[in-house]
Amino acid sequence: MVRNQVRVSSLEAQVRLLNRMYAGRDARDVLERSLKGQFDGDVALVSSFGADSSVLLHMVSQIDVRTPVLFVDTGKLFGETKRYRDELVEQLGLLDVRIITPEQEDLAEKDPKGALWASDTDACCHIRKVVPLAKALGGFEAWISGRKRHQASTRASLEHFELEEGCIKVNPLANWTATEVLQYAKDNGLPPHPLVAEGYPSIGCMPCTDKVAPGEDPRSGRWRGQNKTECGIHFSSASKGGAAQSI
Repeated sequence: MVRNQVRVSSLEAQVRLLNRMYAGRDARDVLERSLKGQFDGDVALVSSFGADSSVLLHMVSQIDVRTPVLFVDTGKLFGETKRYRDELVEQLGLLDVRIITPEQEDLAEKDPKGALWASDTDACCHIRKVVPLAKALGGFEAWISGRKRHQASTRASLEHFELEEGCIKVNPLANWTATEVLQYAKDNGLPPHPLVAEGYPSIGCMPCTDKVAPGEDPRSGRWRGQNKTECGIHFSSASKGGAAQSI
């Protein structure tokens, strides 16, 4: 117990130092520091291959195409998302994309009919996304997320580095605006997710993702009508906001 508390205190101090060092630096600096410096060989990018994912994936490909990229296939994703994943992997030349899936034993026990999402979205997210990803991240010291402050009020205080569940999380695009994301994608010839043009600015699992009307919060189509803003992967202080806490 004491040893664990010492480790956590050390990591917290490291996070504070990194945030001071990189407070005014751009996303490329934060990302390169993480991949080639601070966490070299011990960091993975977690990507949903969603609406904004191409930007961070492109940056990673420019620094090191061998970076492990973890993609959680919950079994409930849009077919468009998986085809988009394959398109980006080929275009960017990513060499280590790992497809993470739920444990069949968990599905058989807790969601045998595949309809848990209709009665308990938190439980569904937990067995289909949170548990598989936690297992996949077990061998890494840090992981990279594409979250941004502008995406939701629960992310408004997001910093470049966080400590979560004993692992350091890196958010290189934390201070990017939606306009900057779109401009970067345009400048680098990155294809958009096909569902964005159909009114889905934030894309998760098919049963729990709805179209968003003009002027609505971009994430309002996720778990519409529920007191839920995140899938459960992000539990940092910047992400907590009521219900269980997407990439």
